[in-house]
Amino acid sequence: MHRRKFLVASGLGFAGLAFGRPGAASAGSVQPAARGTARSTILFFLCGGASHIDMWDLKPEAPSEYRGPFRPIETTAPGVRLCEHLPLLARQAHHLVLVNSVGATVNTNDHHAGYYYNLTGHVPDPSFLSLGNNRTPFRDDWPFMGSVVAAKRDPHEFLPNAITLPHMPSKAPYTRPGQFAARLGVEHDPLYVHGSLEAPLKFQAPALVLEGGITAKRLLERRALLSEIDAARRAFDVHEQVLTWERHHERALGLLTSARTAAAFDLSGEAAALRERYGETVNGMSLLLARRLVEAGVPFVTVFWMENEAKLAKKCASAGEWDTHGNNFNCLKEDLLPEFDRGFSALIEDLHVRGLLEQTLLLVTSEMGRTPKIGDPRSGGVYGNGRDHWTHCLTDVLAGGGIRGGQTYGASDRIAAYPVKNPVTPADITKTVYHAMGIHDLTAYDNQNRPYNLLEEGEPLTSLF
Repeated sequence: MHRRKFLVASGLGFAGLAFGRPGAASAGSVQPAARGTARSTILFFLCGGASHIDMWDLKPEAPSEYRGPFRPIETTAPGVRLCEHLPLLARQAHHLVLVNSVGATVNTNDHHAGYYYNLTGHVPDPSFLSLGNNRTPFRDDWPFMGSVVAAKRDPHEFLPNAITLPHMPSKAPYTRPGQFAARLGVEHDPLYVHGSLEAPLKFQAPALVLEGGITAKRLLERRALLSEIDAARRAFDVHEQVLTWERHHERALGLLTSARTAAAFDLSGEAAALRERYGETVNGMSLLLARRLVEAGVPFVTVFWMENEAKLAKKCASAGEWDTHGNNFNCLKEDLLPEFDRGFSALIEDLHVRGLLEQTLLLVTSEMGRTPKIGDPRSGGVYGNGRDHWTHCLTDVLAGGGIRGGQTYGASDRIAAYPVKNPVTPADITKTVYHAMGIHDLTAYDNQNRPYNLLEEGEPLTSLF
């Protein structure tokens, strides 16, 4: 049995062990009267930079070099129009809010900084500019919004408060910053559950796999021996790092020995027709698993879109995700949009039918939008039909959790380049998630027991509720 796999669910080890801890709500904190109704959040992150101008914020009156060939279609919500290649989602538009004015400009216009800003709500610091792709996650980074939710909620009975699937973006050593608890401490990191393109019904957390013939009974016997050793050691060392180690160890042990943990990740009991409705791809099945997890009461579930590099890398001049540097329109029309349309529309429909949508906030975002003007120099310019990175404007999509669906918020200019009406930032979106979840006190404490605010910037978009 590999000790590291057993103890460290996050994959980052103990980088954040001693930095800080979350604070409970203070007695004098002001609690807003109105809030959302979310008990859980599902964050669906379209890795690579999804094209806002081709999905949510189409500009049919713009010049041809901007608008592209896609046309907007009417939906079940008057005034809310989506791309013609999202027909299933158009039937669910009465549940949606399109925030078309997210201005997420970052100093590097790249993936690392885009992830960090949209996952934490904090503007990337200068190290993103100086280090570029070598800007790995730091232990004193601002925490992922899912980790903040996890820290502020009471512990789940048998599952972690934050779970991420079906992968940890991006391939090492280029792990994206912003997806970890960082300064809050590793015990609030998400549990990573891995899926695969080849076996989309199978999900597995490497940290929860007993190896080398170890059984749950044998594991508990070893735990008894470890407890005796710990008792002797405790007289000499009660440092906060040791206490944190013990909390993390207890979490791992509880997960490994719980039959309910394994059952939560088992999709075999879901009806074949429902799996077909979601689409039996790794992304579709990740959304179905996300529904199962919020049904089980997990407060925060993240689905990072998994790329099909073998199929799409050459076609889209990227790693096979939403980073459509080349052949943007064919990649969207033939591959990305059909899979997304099927899976996300099924999730909304499924949650609604089960009476879970009002208590589940859905957020679709990405690290950036795409350039309004067609043509990326790295893929042949105009003839390559691609769109490059664009962090100046993107659309976020919200649903459920007390959100009043069937509306758009804000607007971009005539070519979807910059917000012009009700501009917002990722900090506002992050604060909106906290508001929906009833989290209004963002106090935490550092390792010197000094209080600090986890996100001072931004205001929740309360008018959406």
